[in-house]
Amino acid sequence: MSRSVSSVSSSRSGSFFAKLLAILSVALTVVLVESVNADAEAANPKYAGIVVDAKTGNVLYSENADRLQYPASLTKMMTLYMTFEALEQGRIRLDTPVPFSAHAAAQAPTKLGVRPGGTITVEQGILGLVTLSANDAATALGEMLGGSEDRFAEMMTAKAHALGMTRTTYRNANGLPNTAQMTTARDQARLGIALRQHFPQYYGYFSTRAFKFGTRTIRSHNRLVGSVRGVDGIKTGYTRAAGFNLVSSVQVDGKSIVSVVLGGTSGSARDAQMRNLIATYLPKASSRGGNSALVAQAAPAPEMIETPAPVQPQKARQQVAPEQVAKTITAAQPPVSAAAADLSLPHKGPLPDARYQVAEAEVAYTETSSPKSDNPLVAQAMPSPTRVKTTSFKQQAPVAAPAAQDNAAVDHVTTASTSATPASAAPAGWVVQVGVSPSRQMAMDLLESAKSKGGKALASAKPFAVAYGAGNDQVYRARFGGFDDQRDAVNACKALKRAGIKCWAAAQ
Repeated sequence: MSRSVSSVSSSRSGSFFAKLLAILSVALTVVLVESVNADAEAANPKYAGIVVDAKTGNVLYSENADRLQYPASLTKMMTLYMTFEALEQGRIRLDTPVPFSAHAAAQAPTKLGVRPGGTITVEQGILGLVTLSANDAATALGEMLGGSEDRFAEMMTAKAHALGMTRTTYRNANGLPNTAQMTTARDQARLGIALRQHFPQYYGYFSTRAFKFGTRTIRSHNRLVGSVRGVDGIKTGYTRAAGFNLVSSVQVDGKSIVSVVLGGTSGSARDAQMRNLIATYLPKASSRGGNSALVAQAAPAPEMIETPAPVQPQKARQQVAPEQVAKTITAAQPPVSAAAADLSLPHKGPLPDARYQVAEAEVAYTETSSPKSDNPLVAQAMPSPTRVKTTSFKQQAPVAAPAAQDNAAVDHVTTASTSATPASAAPAGWVVQVGVSPSRQMAMDLLESAKSKGGKALASAKPFAVAYGAGNDQVYRARFGGFDDQRDAVNACKALKRAGIKCWAAAQ
């Protein structure tokens, strides 16, 4: 009897160890394969990568991080940034219908397949971009927000430069091939951090693994979400010219990184390299660090335009070839080696507006500008717009973008504002501006919403809308007036910011 029991026990023990050995063998094979893939990917001549500690801003790893490359569908990260901003400003809602033009419907796959004249909701568009990387939905969102895809691409580029993405140029909303559409690994890391920091209320969409669209269940292209601990997004991308791209955000045990891989030779090799970077550099990230923004808040983009805007005069824009941008920025930005850069400098509010000149009387309160840093990953305040020595809003001639210096971006100023309603029509003293809208009614609605959130600081404030520009370019500035001095206006603006509303204070 005892021999029989011993024999059975030995048999079970042998079976257990055989299974354990098989499991360990498979795991070791996977590790070795991923290690080989990661090594091969790092040797790939198209490869670029960077890992940034999202708490401190330290660059933990970089290779070819400043080299110009094609973003492919990483472009949709900026399309989503612009969409989130419009949602935050109340210009659109998640249930707002997004119309599909013939141009949007004709985009190459992958796509949702909506026919011309059809619509989806903004939320469906967001989900289509983060999971399927739908090119048609990206174009439709761009056309709705910009009036045309070309106009929207200009807005995207201006926003990128305002965020400090000085080497990024956009030409469409979806990332389909265009030789002038360029970016860098460093710029994509900055955008990934900006999406997390500026829109925490919408960032959760990036972790979506599947969603229902009609009768279809659309699953995410991002294989790391749900398979690598702590990965909560962000975006994949591929074209033949770009290779396989990926931006990943990871938050585990109080540590947080954003990692970028560009130019991968295959989806599996790209994913293996990303896993390798996460495993290697997440343990080196800080578990402390502050909550100060590592990427300064960008100025609001121009408001939604229902019809395409007129083409701007050529002299008002300085279109610079990617090669010229590369030479300019390379001279100002020496290569950054691993752990060489520190992003810990705090920022206070938005950068100056990337699209419009500002008259002397309209210069924002000084707290809204960011301190300058030599660090290439900290968004730099852009050159001050040309100031006109007048307290009225007289027409200004278009000006060319200033020459690039330090981290100043090229092609910031694309148009100049025209005359506004006389100052006598608005309350005197200091004002607080909360946004710009295409109609007076939308501006007043924006003010009503802001006042309900501003509390006592806005109790006696007078909401009003100031027309600015002429013809198709006319917009309405949503402002609160009636502040006797700078302190009252600044305190009101601070109260609005605490409520999540962007604003600035200025002398009327």
